[in-house]
Amino acid sequence: MRNTEGPLSGRRREAARHDAEILDAAREVFLGNPAAPVSEVAARARVGISALYRRYASKEDLLRELARDGLVRYIAELEAALADDRDPWTVYADCLARILDGGSQALAQRLAGTFAPTPDLTELAKRAGMLAAEVHRKAQLGKALREDVTADDVVLLLETLSAIAMPGDDGGRALRHRYLALFLQALRAPGAGPLPGHAADPAELAARWRGEAATRGGTR
Repeated sequence: MRNTEGPLSGRRREAARHDAEILDAAREVFLGNPAAPVSEVAARARVGISALYRRYASKEDLLRELARDGLVRYIAELEAALADDRDPWTVYADCLARILDGGSQALAQRLAGTFAPTPDLTELAKRAGMLAAEVHRKAQLGKALREDVTADDVVLLLETLSAIAMPGDDGGRALRHRYLALFLQALRAPGAGPLPGHAADPAELAARWRGEAATRGGTR
């Protein structure tokens, strides 16, 4: 009997590689501009537009997969932080740095409202929110993180930092880490003074997922 496992595995590896290249390209393109056309993703990934559409039937399908990938990455970083038994501040600061470098959390929020979320994406987002709250609570219980800052405040801070993009080899990574260090100094307990206004509203953050695309049922 002829062994076909090798060629099949090879084709699967090739397909997985192409999928990873498309998602990497889509991450770069849509993090900068969620309204960018799919053709820009194909050009960045160096694949034909027909090859891209064979994998993702519409831009909305691609956006959903990209959001799913971002949420899965975000969840993995949060779980790693919860399992880390180093001192609370080091764990918290390192977790934020990894999330910032991966662009996972920022990408998921950047894409919010650009497509109609599926039930599995909604569940992933809920899990990510619960884990982020646990990481936040762990840092506060360890007396490392100031008590008047919420997990939703930090979501918006990370989005702000992720928006920094510069020309050059690192794309602004060094600047993002510089300003993350400034934010971390402000976040560390006990804090220099009371914060004005109220914290970010979780309901307002969640409402961003019910954007224009979700209202009209999505676009091709």
